[in-house]
Amino acid sequence: MIEAQHLRLFDLARRQIELYPDLPMFGYKRAGQWQYLSTADFLKEVDQLSLGLIELGIQPGEKVGLIADSSVEWHMMDFAIQQIGAVVVAMYPNITDADYQYIFNDAEIKLCVVGTKALYNRINTIKQAIYTLKYIFCIQEAEDIRSWNDLKEIAGDKDTHVLESYRDSISSSDLATLIYTSGTTGKPKGVMLSHDNIVYNVMAARDITPCQAFDRGLTFLPPCHAYERMVVYTYMYIGITIHIAESLDKIGQNIAEVKPHIMTAVPRILEKVYEKIMKTGHELSGVKRKIFDWAVDVADRYDPNPVKRSALYNLKLSIAQKLVLNKWYQALGGHLVTIASGSASLHNKLARMFLAAGIPIYEGYGLTEASPLIAVNHYIHGVRLGTVGLPVKYVEVRLAEDGEILVKGPNVMMGYYKDPEETAKTIIDGWLHTGDIAVLEEDRFIKIIDRKKEMFKISGGKYVTPQPIEKRLVESPFIEQAMVIGDGQKFASAYIVPNYSNLLEWARTQAQDTLSLSKEEFLKQDAVLKKINSEIRLANQHFGNWEQIKKPIILQEEFTIEGGELTPTLKMKRKVILAKYKTLFDQLYHSA
Repeated sequence: MIEAQHLRLFDLARRQIELYPDLPMFGYKRAGQWQYLSTADFLKEVDQLSLGLIELGIQPGEKVGLIADSSVEWHMMDFAIQQIGAVVVAMYPNITDADYQYIFNDAEIKLCVVGTKALYNRINTIKQAIYTLKYIFCIQEAEDIRSWNDLKEIAGDKDTHVLESYRDSISSSDLATLIYTSGTTGKPKGVMLSHDNIVYNVMAARDITPCQAFDRGLTFLPPCHAYERMVVYTYMYIGITIHIAESLDKIGQNIAEVKPHIMTAVPRILEKVYEKIMKTGHELSGVKRKIFDWAVDVADRYDPNPVKRSALYNLKLSIAQKLVLNKWYQALGGHLVTIASGSASLHNKLARMFLAAGIPIYEGYGLTEASPLIAVNHYIHGVRLGTVGLPVKYVEVRLAEDGEILVKGPNVMMGYYKDPEETAKTIIDGWLHTGDIAVLEEDRFIKIIDRKKEMFKISGGKYVTPQPIEKRLVESPFIEQAMVIGDGQKFASAYIVPNYSNLLEWARTQAQDTLSLSKEEFLKQDAVLKKINSEIRLANQHFGNWEQIKKPIILQEEFTIEGGELTPTLKMKRKVILAKYKTLFDQLYHSA
């Protein structure tokens, strides 16, 4: 068996056959039923796809595009490309045509596999502007398109032994994938990650994952996301059966069916789960409602450090769990030992409530350039709320003079594709400059304060760090999204997207005369505006006078990926939002 430190990513499947030959590698839903795929059958498909790529002339080092939602076929294609020495360029299915065109041309993609006919048609439409693209194949079967099966049939009866020479020529230090960053501040950059980069991250993740072979994992985040992709590789390394959720809409149903031991989530998903729990509780009445509210209050005061919990509190917690909180855990399948939260900051209140209910949420931190895991809270060293935990194995972290997180280790990227100048700015003397500002708390737990590029100075000379303020604002059930603004101005303000559904619930008892109004008119009513401003004042109490939000701008529409305000990983595109609402910005500060 190949030693762990010399693994190529595609070796994970063959390693799995050696260690766990009876393991169902993937579970997926077809016609309403869960079906399972063995590792051996998975590899048969992978090899056939590889032979098809070879027959079409795909050479080692050439780039192959992969655009699809989470599916078994995505992972088959991933390994099929890798094991012939070609480079996987994984893209989100929901980015703009302009981004596709830029990435295809920058990476010089020769062949692309997409998930759906709609994506096939999109790429085909812009094909004339993509200089190197020769072939497009679609996983979904449909008329008038080249399908997934066509790619496999191109290989014919070619002997799979031909693949051995391809695999043998690939080193663990070779480029495995190009992942283009979301581009919150300009054109996407192609992050070059080798097999070694990601495998070292996988081994570090395995060390802190309390799961064993034949446990059940559930995946529903896009596998092109560096975080979810590394986690899925970790499942393979451990020998966890990977269940692929049908969709975000059906995630609750799939959790109940699979009863996973482990899954990943982004904070926005966890917020939706929390909001659903609260909504269900608020529909109760009488004694049941009082018990629910009492249990929530107990959970809201939870501290994950047992030393800081009194005997009286533990007694109350035990009662609250028996009466209410344990039902939350059971609703998530009743077997979870880990939910790994990443991609964005997790609200302390949310983490506290879930941990009190026995739901094991561990917040981590990373970025694509680090393959991506840098630090995480985990069961060995415990959870420190408000932090992203400790650096993982093989990863060295230090803070620059200005507080920027610097990272060194075998997980640090090879560089940016075709961009040595940007690479030299980002990796200096072997240290990856992350652009994130942090402080080290007791025992070196890392607390992220903000993005270096997002800090700004108001005209009085004081610095404002938006992220902690935004995080506090959206802890309000009446504020959906918030973006702090005011660079160079007299005071800090914020674009506020209200939580319309929660405000409607509030209005049923507090402002009934507003209920018949349209959303646009409703959000302009004095009573509603006063409610939103009262929530902002509560958040302001936690910050210095210069940081407090004054004269907020209330927006009617949510920031979305489709609207261009969010990246596919749900990060705000600040420049886009500022440009879109520039008129409101100018009106606010010119009248101030």
